[in-house]
Amino acid sequence: MKTNKVTRIGMMIAVAFVLSYLESLLPLQIGIPGVKLGLSNIVVVLCLYSCSAAETFGIALVRILLCGLTFGSLYTMLYSFAGGVLSFAVMLFLKKWNGFSVYGVSIAGGVCHNIGQIVVAILVLQTELLIYYFPFLLLSGCIAGVAVGFVAGMLVKRLRGIF
Repeated sequence: MKTNKVTRIGMMIAVAFVLSYLESLLPLQIGIPGVKLGLSNIVVVLCLYSCSAAETFGIALVRILLCGLTFGSLYTMLYSFAGGVLSFAVMLFLKKWNGFSVYGVSIAGGVCHNIGQIVVAILVLQTELLIYYFPFLLLSGCIAGVAVGFVAGMLVKRLRGIF
């Protein structure tokens, strides 16, 4: 692996980690547990458009592991992993299909992240009643996806050719 590629990947992991930390400091409490902006997903969306799929997946997984070990627990890592893997797979598919803009890819990623988390929560807690929570997660995933897509879209345009 070339030195500049290793540097870029390390930098993206660091930026995603810092964004996760900054998000944990934000007093964004809307009364729904687990609802976050997902600022570190800006890095994942940016990498989808500027790195290989394997590099992007690795960056996402390392960020989940680092944040889980630093700020969370085994359960938060499990939820993040499920959401992250499903989100990544759907975003990669939609990006390769070329039928969606950065916004669309990001919104789908936000929604799928929440779907992955709710499925794992239902399995771990062994209650289907959590499905009633899904409409709120769907809305928050769309809102977060728009915000992440906006920032990531600007970065993709600005960094094209540089990255």
